[in-house]
Amino acid sequence: MKKTKSRYLFMMPALLIYCMIVIGPALYSVSLSFFKWNGLGEKTFVGLKNYVNLFTKDVVFQTALKNNLIWIALTVIFTTTVALALAMVLNRHFKGRVVYRAIFYFPYMLSWVVVGIIWKWIYNPGMGFLDEFLKMIGLEHLNITWLSDPKIALYCIFIAALWQGVGQPMLYFLAGLQAIPQELYEAAKVDGAGKISLFIHITIPQLKETFVIVFATLVIAAMKVYDVIYVMTGGGPANSTQTLASYMYSQTFSYSNLGTGSTVATIMMAVMMVIIIPYVLFTTKED
Repeated sequence: MKKTKSRYLFMMPALLIYCMIVIGPALYSVSLSFFKWNGLGEKTFVGLKNYVNLFTKDVVFQTALKNNLIWIALTVIFTTTVALALAMVLNRHFKGRVVYRAIFYFPYMLSWVVVGIIWKWIYNPGMGFLDEFLKMIGLEHLNITWLSDPKIALYCIFIAALWQGVGQPMLYFLAGLQAIPQELYEAAKVDGAGKISLFIHITIPQLKETFVIVFATLVIAAMKVYDVIYVMTGGGPANSTQTLASYMYSQTFSYSNLGTGSTVATIMMAVMMVIIIPYVLFTTKED
């Protein structure tokens, strides 16, 4: 009994700090979503009006929500696939694999601002690396204004995000692969299992917990994406690359609509919870 009480007492300072800097502000943000407030005057209670306006009248918000959902889908599919493929290659024994691991992880250490500047130069029409490369291989007719076309701008930014963000999940998968007992593979090979069968029946099941961590971190990162979009397009052209984070920022700090900004923040939290919690519960339940 005394040991249990001492454990709780030991946890109390950390729990108190967590409540003060995470839980408290989050609950305050949710409460602000029911008010109209510019940050200075009196708050006006409006109930669910902010939510109704966003979903029924605010075209920019609807575009931002759609873009976030697209970004989540692209991140989960492509970032996870590329990270797992790289991890499997780099898990093999070959000369210089440590160097290659560092090379693929290096972009993750760069800030989103630096990544945005680098890729904005790559996409620069006429002088950028991509257009120059297309000219070198005789495909100059494919030169387009990559970041000025509303149809492809978001996907161009995602490629930059993929380049930067694949390093962390790659390390997660690499750690997971190294924790798989080699005896499982050896026993399966004795039974005649091929490479595809080993991957499906041993590698994937053994990486279940790693997939949970990767999925959760990628979805959270996808919902918070802002910096790289701000640097590369500023949300344009014609708001085609707006995300919930960028829209929340503009409403809160550019237009002083703290009620609307808090509503967007609350919706962001809700979307993350709706996606992550069912996935975690499903993948971690006991067979």
